[in-house]
Amino acid sequence: MIPPAFELINPDGAARTLLLCDHAANIVPAEMGSLGLTEAELSRHIGWDIGAAAVTGSLARQLDAPAVLSGYSRLVIDCNRALDDPTAFPTVSDRLPIPGNQELSGNDKAMRADSFYWPYHRAIEARLDRFAAAQVAPAIISIHSFTPTMNEFDRPWHIGILWDKDPRLPMPLLAGLATIDGLVIGDNQPYSARDPEGFTLRHHAVRRGLPHVLIELRQDEIADAAGAERYAAYLLKVLSPILADPELYRPAIYL
Repeated sequence: MIPPAFELINPDGAARTLLLCDHAANIVPAEMGSLGLTEAELSRHIGWDIGAAAVTGSLARQLDAPAVLSGYSRLVIDCNRALDDPTAFPTVSDRLPIPGNQELSGNDKAMRADSFYWPYHRAIEARLDRFAAAQVAPAIISIHSFTPTMNEFDRPWHIGILWDKDPRLPMPLLAGLATIDGLVIGDNQPYSARDPEGFTLRHHAVRRGLPHVLIELRQDEIADAAGAERYAAYLLKVLSPILADPELYRPAIYL
């Protein structure tokens, strides 16, 4: 059976929160021949956000929130990139050439977008439309993970909070996480949401004025089930009082 382009977890969750995971899977359609990569290469961080799906699923269950997770590898198509961004169809990732992405035609790219990209984004829109029908402006939380080392630099952060103009979720999250002993927290680290790379939150949350945040977790901390549950517990502890505030759930555009 062909895996679906997205996965819904806890679709009837009662929380006024939607969880997203853009890079949840490392699956490549069989007809693409693994993009010319080995199973070990696809299992690396280039193929997916290691541990992110497990944390997303745990939070969905504990918050009683619906979650939408991508179904295919970011190397097939990156669901967190605009389609005109060259990195939506990466030809090289972390210095490794991706044979199956060399010289893709416009039709190749359109097929991938129609099959894997837009179904995921339509699933997000459907959840948001469902919230809107209930007159709810939900909080949107996007879960990602990052490598402990990049370009020979050891990244010290355990959790990064990425945000641009809307402070409603990120500011209290940063303050709350800073109280947990032993954690190093990055404000727009190791990436910045103020760089025009991320697509999902801009496309779905910003234009609707919904409170939102992207959370980056270091992969060596969440690579196994125990680590994923530990970090889900950290996030749950800090998020619970933030999400309990009824003032959060009001549409607002931040310029």
